[in-house]
Amino acid sequence: MIAHHVLFWLKADTTDEQKQAFRQGLQSLESIEVIKTLHIGTPAPIERAVVDTTYTYSLVVFFDDLAAHDVYQVHEVHKAFLDQFRVLFDKVIIYDAQ
Repeated sequence: MIAHHVLFWLKADTTDEQKQAFRQGLQSLESIEVIKTLHIGTPAPIERAVVDTTYTYSLVVFFDDLAAHDVYQVHEVHKAFLDQFRVLFDKVIIYDAQ
């Protein structure tokens, strides 16, 4: 199994409407057939020195294997999401684990 965890920091001037559209864009990724499980979140109200709550959205996607992950990366829905919303990114960090 592969866990693909993406943290998005959106630009400071991103409007609430743009954030809502961004979240809907994240939800559209669920239609990609190789995704086993998908979770979209925002920072939990946990105040501990080791917890980073500075990001805007978190996306965690699970795949059966590396081949499924690779299909996802070039899938038209994923590429459309990036094309539409990349302009809102201030920072993105990805953690992939197996």
